[in-house]
Amino acid sequence: MKTIENGIIKDRPTVFDCGLYTLEKNHEPEGNLTFVYNDVHVPFDVKRVFYSYDIPGGESRGAHAHKECHQFLIAASGSFEVALDDGVNKRTVLLNRPFYGLHVPPGVWAAEQGFSSGSICLVLASEGYSEDDYIRNYDEYLEYIKIQNNG
Repeated sequence: MKTIENGIIKDRPTVFDCGLYTLEKNHEPEGNLTFVYNDVHVPFDVKRVFYSYDIPGGESRGAHAHKECHQFLIAASGSFEVALDDGVNKRTVLLNRPFYGLHVPPGVWAAEQGFSSGSICLVLASEGYSEDDYIRNYDEYLEYIKIQNNG
């Protein structure tokens, strides 16, 4: 998470800190099972779980950053891409298997896009819901990370 810009050490996360995890998959004749434990399979303690579904094919969701909340995104069904942006670098990650999870640390802009029909986006979050934790405007996000870098 530490980066050096113009000789100054920065402590904010980048898109390269967004890790793709392969979760354990138990294969049984009657179907597969994947489980998740706090601080074992995800790098934080899960305090909230939510999921998006019935998203029309090709639509987008998200497009925000968090100040404190870590998120772990899983394509529980179907597929979608997560466009990541740290204000300097951009990266896109495809989630298309229910045993892959993407950790998005706070301070990284993320947008889910290109949903296949019938997709379910499962999100494990490190914090309960707080509107104050969201940065929903991209220009405000760029100002926020600028302040974080200089603070």
